[in-house]
Amino acid sequence: MVTVFLGGASYLPRAQFVAGGALVSAGSRLQDHLGAFDLVHEDDITAEQVWQELEAQNALASSVRERLGRHEHHPVVAMLVCMDARLDTNELSGDTRRNTYVIRTAGSVMSPEEEDMLELAVEHGVKVLVVSRHTDCAAEKVARDPAERAKYPALSAAIDEREVRLAEFLARPAIASRVASGELIVKRLLIETGTEHFTELAEGGPGAAAPNVERKAGPP
Repeated sequence: MVTVFLGGASYLPRAQFVAGGALVSAGSRLQDHLGAFDLVHEDDITAEQVWQELEAQNALASSVRERLGRHEHHPVVAMLVCMDARLDTNELSGDTRRNTYVIRTAGSVMSPEEEDMLELAVEHGVKVLVVSRHTDCAAEKVARDPAERAKYPALSAAIDEREVRLAEFLARPAIASRVASGELIVKRLLIETGTEHFTELAEGGPGAAAPNVERKAGPP
């Protein structure tokens, strides 16, 4: 049925794009309730059982990929996104075609390695860089809680330094020159975890402050 629809809609590229995005979301909804395939569906599941299940799922998924080839291209969008599994970078744009470079880190914090990787992506044609945060972020909660900070000092320090690291990246000559000329746009976004709708954060505005400032409001 999907093939018939897409063939009949070939004269409507936008309809095909929207349908593809809808199918991504539909696929997630179809699988959400299938507890038997969850990697954590049993409390007493062993590490080896988790690996065996992941391996089996990869074999199935990759066999589909082998039958349905996909084109290769260099994305023009790069995204820095938290590693939180609730965030789906495909669903963020409704696009399944790997049109973005994605770097996922705890709390969307850049390290020097990520800075280098993003600069390399820009040199290879990236025109829009998305630097995101999201609601209900576990890393940010750790940084706001004194007891959790004591348990996870490296993560807390990284969250505290997130804005500094971003500023250092934007000050890199190759990045700064492209931003100044309009060749590169950097967008700071806040993603609503539940819906994956994003809104733009103004630099230095509400929601863009580092957690060591937000802690004045107390734990959530």
